[in-house]
This record gives sequence, C-alpha cells and structure tokens, in this order.
Amino acid sequence: MTLSFFDQFMSPTYLGIPLIAIALVFPWVLYPSPSNRWLNNRLITLQSWFINRFTQQLLLPLNPGGHKWALILTSLMIFLLSMNLLGLLPYTFTPTTQLSLNMGLAVPFWLATVIIGMRNQPTAALGHLLPEGTPVPLIPVLIIIETISLFIRPLALGVRLTANLTAGHLFIQLIATAAFVLLPMMTTVAILT
Repeated sequence: MTLSFFDQFMSPTYLGIPLIAIALVFPWVLYPSPSNRWLNNRLITLQSWFINRFTQQLLLPLNPGGHKWALILTSLMIFLLSMNLLGLLPYTFTPTTQLSLNMGLAVPFWLATVIIGMRNQPTAALGHLLPEGTPVPLIPVLIIIETISLFIRPLALGVRLTANLTAGHLFIQLIATAAFVLLPMMTTVAILT
C-alpha cells in the first residue's frame, strides 16, 4: 500500500493514544527535580549549570527590564530543545512538526507581547500601525491594513515554521521515491541519487 507524501503531516496515534501527548510530556521526565540538599548528585549539578549558562546567554542582549522573563523564556527554550532532540531518535515523533502545537505556542506569546506593549507603551505600540510620512488620504487604509497584518502575524509565522520543519522530510521522501522508481530503469542514476 502506497502512502501519500503528505501523511507525515497527520498526528500519529499508537494503540489509540495520540503520540503528541506522550511527546509533550516525555521531555519533563528527563529533567530531575531540584532538591534542597546542600550536596546534589552530578546530574542535578550539571542540569543547574546548563540552565544557568543557557539563561545567561539568552538574556545577554536584553536590558534589565527584560530579565523578569527569564523563567518563561528559558523553560520554553529548554522544552523546545528537548522535544526537537528527542525527535531525532529513530521511531519517535516530533510535535513541533504539527501546526496545532506551533499555533498553540505562537498565539499566546504573540497576544502577550501585544497586550504588554499596549499597556506599557501605548503610543509606541499604536505608532507601528502608521508608517512615518504617510499621506493624509492613505492614513485610514494603512491603519486597517497594518491592523490586519498584526492579527495575521501569528498564523503566518506558525504556518511558515511548520512548513520549514516538514519541508526537509518531504524533500527526502521525494528523492527516496524517485531513486526507488529509477532503480530498475537507470541503476547508476538511482544509486547516485
């Protein structure tokens, strides 16, 4: 039975259990919870060293006001890194190739940045809706266009991220299929492919 090239976009299930649920929970099992003891084991020490260095590198370009986001940004980055690294193992599933997860992460973070920007700096946030030096008759049209573009941004970025993550797999699958079809006709071309 020949499967469609686009079956890789479906969320797989095993024994009726969606694998995206298991893949989302599994990275947290790999990280031991820190303890209040003075002396920890090597794994917890290595984990805390890695998280401290990672947070320092992540917050290096940010001003001190942005450092209050250290916990959520670091935990999000470590979660995404763990999921993507686990997806490299054979017979595993990477949830970030699913549009539902990318949109589920993109929309809340986008909404948080828009709301915080409107709350903290309303004039600067609203100033992005109108480019400088716009002719007066175009002002209402440009405000509507920029508002629509602001609301479409998380959808467009989520779709682009999903497409970029799955394009490589689709390309490899197309090349493998072409090589398999060429094998009986042109063996050397198939082997080179």
